[in-house]
Amino acid sequence: MTQSHAPQQIPVVVLAGFLGSGKTTLLNHLLHRSGGSRIGAIVNDFGAVEIDAMAVAGALGDSTVSLGNGCLCCAVDASELDVYLERLARPSAGIDVIVIEASGLAEPQELVRMVLASEEPGIVYGGLVEVVDAAEFDETRARHPEIDRHLALADLVVVNKLDRAPDADRVLGAVRSLTDRAAVVPATYGRIDPEFLFDCRPSEERVGQLSFDDLHAHGEDDEDGHAGHLHTTYDSLSFVSAVPLDPRRLMPFLDSRPEGLYRIKGYVDFGPHDPANRYAVHAVGRFLRFRPERWEPAGERLTQLVLIGSGIDAAALGAELEACKNDAPHADEHGMWGVLRYVRDPEDEVVHDYEDAVDRDADDEALRAPDDDVLEEA
Repeated sequence: MTQSHAPQQIPVVVLAGFLGSGKTTLLNHLLHRSGGSRIGAIVNDFGAVEIDAMAVAGALGDSTVSLGNGCLCCAVDASELDVYLERLARPSAGIDVIVIEASGLAEPQELVRMVLASEEPGIVYGGLVEVVDAAEFDETRARHPEIDRHLALADLVVVNKLDRAPDADRVLGAVRSLTDRAAVVPATYGRIDPEFLFDCRPSEERVGQLSFDDLHAHGEDDEDGHAGHLHTTYDSLSFVSAVPLDPRRLMPFLDSRPEGLYRIKGYVDFGPHDPANRYAVHAVGRFLRFRPERWEPAGERLTQLVLIGSGIDAAALGAELEACKNDAPHADEHGMWGVLRYVRDPEDEVVHDYEDAVDRDADDEALRAPDDDVLEEA
């Protein structure tokens, strides 16, 4: 009998940034350029529903608006978050990614904390994206010194409005100095490649009602004459191996992920260390999780990984992964311990990654979203 794999978990991305930084513009860009993917957008503040996309979706109020293959948006209080995550994660909703737009004055680590502590098994943390207004960076930092803490927590930092900053290189350097290995990408008009955050469905899969892609394809960015240009590129590496990987070699690689490497996704074959399962791997920023899945009886056993980042050395990363190969026929009985630390217990649906991480020392930062000392200051 063919074994069925566990359903794919939906990434939940927290989108944060101070008022005016361009969060809504970035979210709008994702909605319009989703590549056929279905986005569930949650607005943290009740009443904070001034999303440009609502001009397409119609009046929102306190209800939910759904398009055939566009977006699904909710205006919710933070205390309701888990209720909406459960609703959006239902297979019937067909959601591919959930984006939570935080209030401009919110403490993003609180939303991260809630996502990590969610009881909904159908979701997985997708990272904290902090949006920075490059033109107002110095003034914002003077008014809101907590931006330094927010940048230190972020997994991806989008330095927006670079076209309006007279000293863009200095601002980029200053932002990079305040992050903790986060990918830092420049942008104008909130344009980043959606592949940074989620896997885009092929556009031909869209059926039924028009999506935001269709409605907006001919009108976006007419004011600057660069329709469809993303202005932010990303680097990626695809790695495939028919030789199993050694967990004792792979874990140091994952624990020391370089600055700018934002996402790792795919499947790992650990060979004799667990011949019954392949391991789905999901890493975003410093967050890491493995999930064992039964091999198909007649399927080819491969390690298949994709690494995505900004300014990464793909050749060097590929060489490091090559060095993780090991075709030894026997397994070290303790070899999987490092991997199993990042496996969610299927018997325990409530996994408090954040609370567990707070009790760990600095060597464990691959799992936690924020740093312990930073959060203790919050």
